[in-house]
Amino acid sequence: MKRKIVIIGASGHGGMLLDCIEKEAKYSVLGFLDSYKEKDSYYSGLQILGNEQDIPKLIEEHDLYGVIVAIGNNWTRKKMVDKLIEITPDLNFVSTIHPSAVISRNVQIGKGTVIMPSAIVNSNSKIGDFCILNTNSSLGHDGTMEDYSSISSGVCTGGNLMLGGFSAISLGANVIENINIGTHSVVGAGAMVVKDVEEKTVVYGAPARFIRHRDMEDPYLKGDRCPPQLNGQLNIKRLP
Repeated sequence: MKRKIVIIGASGHGGMLLDCIEKEAKYSVLGFLDSYKEKDSYYSGLQILGNEQDIPKLIEEHDLYGVIVAIGNNWTRKKMVDKLIEITPDLNFVSTIHPSAVISRNVQIGKGTVIMPSAIVNSNSKIGDFCILNTNSSLGHDGTMEDYSSISSGVCTGGNLMLGGFSAISLGANVIENINIGTHSVVGAGAMVVKDVEEKTVVYGAPARFIRHRDMEDPYLKGDRCPPQLNGQLNIKRLP
């Protein structure tokens, strides 16, 4: 019998995670938890079971094995993970890898990480905890993704990338070999990165150039918002 888990976040990203989990066939998804959605409503064919405060009850009543967090924004995902640990200190966070992804030899993958359809992770790479490699992205050989970093759909990176924690490479960007991207930075969609990126900066263009500094809490995804249960913990500022 498959172990039961729930998905935190009933959104488009959550639906993609559901597909990965079902295709991987390691876990059985009991439903979603989401503070924005009405309890007992449905998303992607599964029930909204409540919000993160209901996890202890679900563990007791359904022998829940663990959770996976479906929040695209790296910093907000970290805040939710912290909140979940506060509620349930020994909570288990699972990862999922779509069967169509290619994982090469000697690759390390941390907890809570998601690897989407047709992603490629080349040899000797290290992926930290709570990372995202989206559809058709690639991490070059000997690359490192630190905790809570993400690579969007269609991104291609050369070997020896060092992607700092909480940093994001956006849709369709390309990164040449031996590049360091500092923590809390964002590489814009379609960029061509040919030199190192400093921490807490936004770069884009071809070649990518410095655009501005950013705070770690700044949103960078369309539709980013602060979950109500985290109000007061985040200083979210909308991008111009």
